Formats: sequence, C-alpha cells, structure tokens
Amino acid sequence: MLKERLSTILARFVAMKNCGCSFASEMRTVKIAICVGIVSLSFSACKVSKTSSYFKTLHNDTTIAGFVNPNLEVKIRKGDNLGISINSLSVEENKKFNNLVISEGVSGATVPSYAVSANGTIKMHRFGEIKVEGMTKRELAEKLQKDLLPYLKEPIVNVSFLNHKVTVIGSVARPQVLTLTDESLPILDALAISGDIVADGRRDHVLVIRDSADQRLVKKLNLEDHSVFSSPFYYLQPNDIVYVAPNYEKAEKDERRRSLQTTLGLAMSGISLVIIIIDRLLR
Repeated sequence: MLKERLSTILARFVAMKNCGCSFASEMRTVKIAICVGIVSLSFSACKVSKTSSYFKTLHNDTTIAGFVNPNLEVKIRKGDNLGISINSLSVEENKKFNNLVISEGVSGATVPSYAVSANGTIKMHRFGEIKVEGMTKRELAEKLQKDLLPYLKEPIVNVSFLNHKVTVIGSVARPQVLTLTDESLPILDALAISGDIVADGRRDHVLVIRDSADQRLVKKLNLEDHSVFSSPFYYLQPNDIVYVAPNYEKAEKDERRRSLQTTLGLAMSGISLVIIIIDRLLR
C-alpha cells in the first residue's frame, strides 16, 4: 500500500516537472501544507485537561461556620502503647517508676513505655495492675498524680501515646505512615506533609477509613467543597487511613495525548524523508 502511494506521488511530481510547472514552488506549497496540518494536530493533542483545586466552592471572601471541634480527647484502648514519665522531688523513688522499658516519645525524648493489655490494664510499680482503658491521657495523668502523693513529693505525671499513627496512601507525592503527635490531625496537614495530592489525583474523591469498635467506617470527602471543614472526618484520629483516588480518566487522556504526539513525530519524520527522497530524484 505504502509503495503504491509513493509511486503515485512520484509520478505526479514527474508530470509536474515535464509540463514545466515550478517544482520548487510546488514543493514549498506541499511542505507548508504538511507543516500547518501537523501543527494543528499538535495543538489539539496538547489540549490542557480540566484542573482540580481545593475549595472550588469558595468564590468570594466568606465566613465558614459549623467547624468541628478539634479539641478531641482520644480514649485509651487495648493495644495502645503509653509513654508515662513520673518526676518529683523524691529522686530515688523516681528511678523506681522510670526504670522500665524505654521508648522514644513523639518529641524525640525517651520515656518509660507501658503496653495496654487485652484486659485494658497496665502494670506499674507500687500499684500493680491499673485499669486505663476508656480514660483519656489527661484523666490518667490526674489519677496517677493523686495516687502517687503518699509515695512521692509533688509528683508530676506526663502521659503520651507512642504508637498512634495515620497512614496516607494513593495519589500523593510521598505515601507514608505519619506519627500522630497530637490527639488529632487535620487532613490538609496530613496531605501537606505527604507532599500534597499529585496532578492525576482526585481532590473530590478522598477516602478516610476509620476503626470504630468492631467495624471500619469509610467516609468519602470532597476537598473541592469547603463543606469539608464541618465533616467529623476532617480531623484525623489515631490509626486512620487516608486514600486519595487516582483520576483514571485524566491518566488515560494523558496517555492518549503522549501516544498521539509520538505518532505525529514519527509521521513528520516519515513525510520529511519522503519529500527529501522525491526532491533528490527529480533534480
């Protein structure tokens, strides 16, 4: 098929030359027509896809009401790993409480580590087993400070979670597991720490997967809509999973565009080669 087309083109150029037509002029016309056609196809192949952005629904200055309270106090659960540091004016007695398995806390400092058992308890010097499940960090610290008064002078107790985390996966620049340093973390902060959503990610399709008792809750968030600020899933809780869905349609369009651009490049090279060959043969 290609051989027949080339033969036809060659015969036409020979006829043009024999009839006294300006071959150079015709060649220039053909080249210009080919270039115009290829440039037009290139522009159509480079059509920009519809962009995605945060809070598209905010068009003017406004005030957003109905924020979720960020001051959430997380309850201690089975399987938690607690960092409990005890200090007082009773230096020798302090050592007995703090001379345990040491773990690195969220601030980088080392603290005694207490694992919450399947019974919801921890074991501590002087007290034996203590029921901690269902308490907050603040409540446990206050209880321990009160219970330590007979043994320590002016005790100070700090309680922290050592194994709370948030997992960010999907179409983000850096999928990772984040250590949760506070009780909760805004989803926008988690995405920013993870390098933000990539170009082919969907800001209107972000899933938050949360453990709740014996079940898992899955919530779809649209970060293009400012109503996300009033969602109870805006603030991430310990062990939440954030999944950013990819934009398959955009990815397919980009792949077709790249394929078309490659094809156009090959076609341009092929046509240029044919014109050069014909030009050499007819000189």
